[in-house]
Amino acid sequence: MNKAQNPLLRLLNRLSLVSQIMVGLIAGIVLALSFPAAAKSAGLLGVFFVGALKAVAPALVFVLVAASIANHKPSQKSNMRPILVLYLFGTFAAAVVAVVASFLFPSTLILAQNSTDLTPPAGIVEVLRSLLLSVVDNPVKALINANFIGILAWAVALGVALRGAAETTKVMVSDLSNGVSAIVGIVIRFAPLGIFGLVASTIAETGLGALLTYAHLLLVLVGCMLFVALVMNPAIVYWKIRRNPFPLVFACLRESGVTAFFTRSSAANIPVNMALCKKLGLPEDTYTVSIPLGATINMAGAAVTISVLTLAAVHTLGIQVDLPTALLLSVVSAICACGASGVAGGSLLLIPMACSLFGISNDLAMQVVAVGFIIGVLQDSVETALNSSTDVLFTAAACQKVEEVGATPVSVPANS
Repeated sequence: MNKAQNPLLRLLNRLSLVSQIMVGLIAGIVLALSFPAAAKSAGLLGVFFVGALKAVAPALVFVLVAASIANHKPSQKSNMRPILVLYLFGTFAAAVVAVVASFLFPSTLILAQNSTDLTPPAGIVEVLRSLLLSVVDNPVKALINANFIGILAWAVALGVALRGAAETTKVMVSDLSNGVSAIVGIVIRFAPLGIFGLVASTIAETGLGALLTYAHLLLVLVGCMLFVALVMNPAIVYWKIRRNPFPLVFACLRESGVTAFFTRSSAANIPVNMALCKKLGLPEDTYTVSIPLGATINMAGAAVTISVLTLAAVHTLGIQVDLPTALLLSVVSAICACGASGVAGGSLLLIPMACSLFGISNDLAMQVVAVGFIIGVLQDSVETALNSSTDVLFTAAACQKVEEVGATPVSVPANS
């Protein structure tokens, strides 16, 4: 049937991408509850979508950063310093929120009997060493393994080297970045189908029964992340731009957070975030660097996870914690969170390091990690949504502050 004659297709075509994603979400839930076997098969759509995002993200970051720096004019300002300050302060503040919430609403754990076989890092020095070695990774290996710190380093170096290149070379690099961006746009258009497959397969395979055992812990974790997203981050943005932050906050949560929630991958959400930054009218010189950097070091959700699960172990074992130690935990959680992407297993495998502050053995700490994997279907989704949407939020806030000083504020688009 011709698309112009199909009312359903005409209706879907008129809907915004975010609205189409919500339709996919609802359809996935309905399919999972009605036909679980078919829902598991539909998971292939989700795997395909996340795989496509992960495949295109490293190439996108590399060519965009190199092209932006190669074509950068001396009069243009990158705004990276204020964005970096927002990233680090936001991550530390999230850790403080989690520590306070853990004392107000203490959680205890039913420790899992089987710990994970993964090996956590030995200490902060190892985390920072891994992060530093990522900078000098082989460029081909960095692209293959989606090592965004290494990709950024090589892209910056290449961009600086091409600053003195002929104009035709710069045009070629720009055309290449435009070509990759066009491919990303095509991939993102498949987001409704991808979300449909992810939701259907997740609900059909895992259900929610396993999460009920840890309902209190999940409420504290998710409550902290929602507080950071809806109270703390808006307060930070208001402090930065001095006007109502919520239109920008909700735009980032709607158009970045929803996708990140279901892909559960900050790396996979980089193309989505860059597309949102472009829609917001942010300077390409800024967001091509800040978004992949934020996917590495802007980890408010990870800081919450590390702090809450560590203090849950502390309360379970009846260990008394004084104020200085609690503040130290906030600092350690923030530092660990910034290095989480460089460690296999993400934020959960950094919990033993935080537990060591309280003398908790590695065996017990790894049982806490195992609990983290059990609730990960929800915890990791909310964590990624917070981390990824905040990348765009802080980038936009810093750019709006500069626009305010120089001209007019960056506009927040309607739900389109």
